[in-house]
Amino acid sequence: MAGAAEMKALILDDSRATRAILKRILKPLSVECVEAADGYQGLERLKEHADIDIVLVDWNMPNMDGLQFVQAVRQDSSNDGVMLMMVTTESEIQRVAHAMDAGANEYIVKPFTGDIIAQKLRILGLDI
Repeated sequence: MAGAAEMKALILDDSRATRAILKRILKPLSVECVEAADGYQGLERLKEHADIDIVLVDWNMPNMDGLQFVQAVRQDSSNDGVMLMMVTTESEIQRVAHAMDAGANEYIVKPFTGDIIAQKLRILGLDI
C-alpha cells in the first residue's frame, strides 16, 4: 500500500490493448487509472474525476484527436493543475513541437517501456 495519496491518471487511447499496457505499467507505481477511448470521452472523464493528476494522451483517435483534446483541456482553467503527456506513434519533430505548444507537458513515442513512463512521470515532478 502506498503511504502517500495515490496518484490518478486518465489513459486516453482508442486502442484497448494500449490502455491495458499502460494500466499494467502504472498500477505497481500506485497510480489509479481511469480510461477513455477518444477526446470527447476524455473530457467527460476529467469532469467526472476532478482529482486526475495526469492524462496520457494518444494523438491518433477518432472523433477528437489527442491534439484537439490537449487544446480543449488547456482552454478550461479548471484543468490548470492537470499534466498532459502525449504517448503516440507520431515522432516527427514538428508534431512534438505542435503538441508542446498546445500545452502538452511531456511527449513519449510508441513503443515505450515502463521505465520510460516512470522516468517521465518523475521528470514532471509526480510522486511515484
